[in-house]
Amino acid sequence: MTVGERFKRSIEYFKKVFPVAETELVYGDPFELLVAVILSAQCTDKRVNLITPALLEKYPHAEAMSKAEPEEIFEYIKSCTYPNNKARHLSGMSRMLISEFKGRVPSEPLVLQRLPGVGRKSANVIASVVFHKPVMAVDTHVFRVSHRIGLVKNAKTPLSVELQLTRHIPSELIHEAHHWLILHGRYVCKARNPLCGKCGLTEICIYYRKNRIKVK
Repeated sequence: MTVGERFKRSIEYFKKVFPVAETELVYGDPFELLVAVILSAQCTDKRVNLITPALLEKYPHAEAMSKAEPEEIFEYIKSCTYPNNKARHLSGMSRMLISEFKGRVPSEPLVLQRLPGVGRKSANVIASVVFHKPVMAVDTHVFRVSHRIGLVKNAKTPLSVELQLTRHIPSELIHEAHHWLILHGRYVCKARNPLCGKCGLTEICIYYRKNRIKVK
């Protein structure tokens, strides 16, 4: 099977299984998603969704958050991972939005990466989810699933995975494909105990072919 055929089969499957694929982070506008994405670094979406309501009620937009000190923000996010760093990032991000972008979240990934707390993955999430840019955010789920299925080859870094995926996925589907891979990795192709018996991609999956005797 060629790589192109494997992508075609995967896309057909994911379209059926995840006809509506979107982020599980709860947000109402680009600023709220940006806040949630910064908080989500090495933290579950479930935990972030518990934190953001009170935080965003207190600081509903960039102007309000820009006036808060990191210590004040910390009190609302202390139950997430690395709250000290993230409080500084949220404060700096909000102030930069006000000083350089008139309070509006930019749409271009390279511009987004200028904001404190926003790396390439986070920038791609914002650009993809809010602005439907054809960019692929590679987190641990995307990295694992794309390797297991065989969508990427010899891709040792998130950037190399991103480049291979975007090379083969139609640009109009990339923002959806990001969520397909995440949801598949989160609920089926789990890191420790993949639920291969519930997966419809076993016929083309390289991981399954190599480990089918060991997995249930």
